Amino acid sequence: MRKRRKILTVSTAVVAAATLPLLISPVVSAAVPEDDDESSRVTRLYVPPADRDSYRQVARLAWRGDFRDSAGLLAMVRTPHAVWYGDETPEQVTRLVRRTTRSADRQGRLPVLALYNIPGRDCGSYSSGGADGLAAYQAWIDAIAEAIGDRKVLIVLEPDSLALLPSDCADASNAEETAVESQQPEQTAVEERPAVEEQTAVEASPTELPPLPDPGASTAPPAASAASGTGQETAQSTDPQSTGSQSTDPQSTGSQSTGSQSTDPQSTDPHPDASELVAPTPSETQEGVGPEASASQSPGLEPSAEQPSTLPELPPLPTPDPVTPDPVTPDPEDASASGDLDTPVVEDPETAARYSEINYAVDALSALGNASVYLDAGHSGWHSVSTIVPRLIKAGIDRATGFALNVSHYQTDQDSAWYGRLISSCLAYADEGGDPEDCAEQSWSRRHARRWLRAHVPDDPARMKHYVTDTSRNGQGPWAPRAATHQRNDVQSWCNPPGRGLGRRPTTRTGEALLDAALWVKTPGESDGRCLRGTDGPLDPVRGTLNPEAGEWFPEQALELVRYADPAVSAFRRHHGR
Repeated sequence: MRKRRKILTVSTAVVAAATLPLLISPVVSAAVPEDDDESSRVTRLYVPPADRDSYRQVARLAWRGDFRDSAGLLAMVRTPHAVWYGDETPEQVTRLVRRTTRSADRQGRLPVLALYNIPGRDCGSYSSGGADGLAAYQAWIDAIAEAIGDRKVLIVLEPDSLALLPSDCADASNAEETAVESQQPEQTAVEERPAVEEQTAVEASPTELPPLPDPGASTAPPAASAASGTGQETAQSTDPQSTGSQSTDPQSTGSQSTGSQSTDPQSTDPHPDASELVAPTPSETQEGVGPEASASQSPGLEPSAEQPSTLPELPPLPTPDPVTPDPVTPDPEDASASGDLDTPVVEDPETAARYSEINYAVDALSALGNASVYLDAGHSGWHSVSTIVPRLIKAGIDRATGFALNVSHYQTDQDSAWYGRLISSCLAYADEGGDPEDCAEQSWSRRHARRWLRAHVPDDPARMKHYVTDTSRNGQGPWAPRAATHQRNDVQSWCNPPGRGLGRRPTTRTGEALLDAALWVKTPGESDGRCLRGTDGPLDPVRGTLNPEAGEWFPEQALELVRYADPAVSAFRRHHGR
């Protein structure tokens, strides 16, 4: 009797798993109401084949009798989302892209392609990889263009490629090493590396350099002040609402920290320090500059007593004073220390190559008759408007359809909409000859920013660049850890954060003039990486588990996305009164 019941139970579970797609057809309709709309104004988006591991999880949940989570998970994987390509050979990517575009064309749907093969991808972090140089990347892009042909596609070109330039990688990696070194002495519970803790404790003491003047203070703070890890981690650890346009720029943070170090109170009277720093050095090396600089900074009689031979020449020569700053601060240093956020791009060959790669891709893909190309613009918690707009301009935004926001991130729809409007407005302002540094920032008050928009934004939205947003995981907004133990660690709030949910369902009917589509660019349920969060690992200190590699299926996170979705995924229709 027990054996018969067991066979009956197993058979029921197998049949339920096999017929689950038929049973949850109302769920899929509820999950993608905009996509199934019959209106001709709405473009139906393509649903690619789901990950095999996702179907295995669906079957396991149904086997255990958890039909609600099973149905919700199946509805998630059957919702339109982007198809990612990267690391394939030109021959492989030609075959795969042609298969996708042909399948979507037969169904009368629009495929979303996320191209992710830029050289030096992700600063060598969890999603490292990419093509081997400019020539290899151009051949890869040419293969994709050939496979697309005249079919209609929407392309999200190289997420993080502009928000995370090669010039941003060095500061991020140095900051990561500094953060780890500063925390290892406190992690006494780790038994495997006691020797390393002793070394870092010894190395931590020389970092305090009170007797050193400006040269020592100007080199050390940028690594310590920047957020650790990749540029994505920097984005989540800095708040543009509080810091303004300089919150995410490595050089601007470096200059701010340098200023704070230069005011180290080693002397109580600033005037004697200024005379001591300026007067002795020029007096030994330059005969004309030294007395003039010391005389301009110390009005007392001490300089005249030290150099009586030059007294007759000093009074009639007022002009040399403005000349003295020139040898001290050369023009190139002035340019890099000023507000120009992109000057290092010209000096960095890898960053210059990055712009060449993106420009080539824009030209090759935009030349296709039915391809819409959107460039990477990060998200509202990463770069200021005046930082990202020059990068978009150098990458060829004028020849692209628009830009993409919040790819693989968690910013709310409201923040993305406001940020996208400001970027589009700033691009239009710069196209008319304006300086992006004068554009309204997301850190400004709404009243102040709207006043700027009324004065500088074109009345016709057709004259402005449009954008798309990624809403695959932003239902609960960005993750803000509360535990005090994470305050000094790099929390990597972008990497598999807990308790996040699905966001707005993919649609091209947005109701906003500048927003072309809300998309699921990041495949929900796929891992962001191992997420060590500034620790030695291998476990994620937040989840207490070993996270899958980037791009692999993450069952725990997939269930969280379904359970915390906003709007909710209704697995079963509920009767009124229950």
